[in-house]
Amino acid sequence: MLRVFLPRTKERVSMRSTIVIAVLFVCGLATAADTWPEFRGPSGDGHAAGSKLATEWSETKNITWKTSIPGTGWSTPVVTNGKIWMTSALDDGHRLVALCVDQKSGDVIKEVELFEVDKPITKNKLNSWASPSPVISGGDVFVSFGTNGVASLNAETGQIEWKRDDVNLDHQEGAGSSMIVSGDRLIFHCDGRDVQYLIALDTKSGDTIWRKDRSLDLSHVGDYARKAFSTPLIVKTSSGPHMISPAAQGCYCYDPADGREIWSLSYKGFSAVPRPVAMGELAYVVNTFAKPAIHAVRFQGKGDITKTNVVWKYDRNGPSTPSPIIVNGLLMFVSDKGVATCLDAKSGKELWKERIGGNYCASPIAANGLVYFFNREGQATVVRASSQYAAVATNKLEGGFMASPAVIGNSMFLRSRTHLYRVEAK
Repeated sequence: MLRVFLPRTKERVSMRSTIVIAVLFVCGLATAADTWPEFRGPSGDGHAAGSKLATEWSETKNITWKTSIPGTGWSTPVVTNGKIWMTSALDDGHRLVALCVDQKSGDVIKEVELFEVDKPITKNKLNSWASPSPVISGGDVFVSFGTNGVASLNAETGQIEWKRDDVNLDHQEGAGSSMIVSGDRLIFHCDGRDVQYLIALDTKSGDTIWRKDRSLDLSHVGDYARKAFSTPLIVKTSSGPHMISPAAQGCYCYDPADGREIWSLSYKGFSAVPRPVAMGELAYVVNTFAKPAIHAVRFQGKGDITKTNVVWKYDRNGPSTPSPIIVNGLLMFVSDKGVATCLDAKSGKELWKERIGGNYCASPIAANGLVYFFNREGQATVVRASSQYAAVATNKLEGGFMASPAVIGNSMFLRSRTHLYRVEAK
């Protein structure tokens, strides 16, 4: 078991190249426009507010830079103060690292080795050993490799502040759930086939603040049907923040401060990946990987809400891996097999459905009335957020996309299997 707290004055960073650290500014000066702090952005739902993104690009058009990324990883890049952080696995999963790329030049300026793994865990062929996305808060970047370890680094210098490898579970397919920060709590799901719980760590020390076991009885299903890979979403309500937390065989709502369970919702399904989204009083939750259905759930409630709070359910061509997105009252998503769908978010009425081609893992983003879908073959399809299907452009880059995009200003940062691109209109 490794449990390390490192003084902030002690440098433990291996450099890929020598750099000069300029005068540092207070992290609090960063605004939402120049930070992409977590999986799916500042609001956790894929929106790039105020951005006007390119609609056309290729290997030779609207590419500011293209950088080769060491190793393999599907984690979303996170960005703050001109630095792009992501995780990667080197040497076939034996070395787990955090990488920092300069936003302006595209140079890889830091490679911080965090964990060495004697025997890499088993993973699905579509997964990587570095799939959970980092999260940035309070000048720190937090990274997770699931059961292999979680760590905190200074987002400016890359100095390791603490790390742990004793938050364990059997993922079976590899890790997938990303972390979030609420106040001074670093929160993440641990839904394995052996144990199912959430945990909140102190962001400054890494100490456990609370741990909450899932309450639904899973004794009627095999251990393979007890795992899940989703990421929680915090919504604001009149009674305080509610954390919507999908799991195997059900979804939960917790108070992020102390882990108190507010309600639970039972459904059939496991291994769901999509992160919930919310609009008004409704949260939209995907239940399973095999035959995914979107549940529209009133998130104000207490206890068992299974029979009272499900407003509608849609179970045709749902997303197993990509998260949905809501724009102008429209719930839009793409299935893993490339069928894009638009529903009226309030009623669940299907407005249109279109096969846009390819296979999908990355979650879409929305900006300036447009929605961007990225597939595993490297194609990006841009459509209008409209009640009628309207394609704007189709673009292609090498490598294919497993990771979801990040946005800063009018620039997209697209992580392919092999490279990181900065895409912006010239």
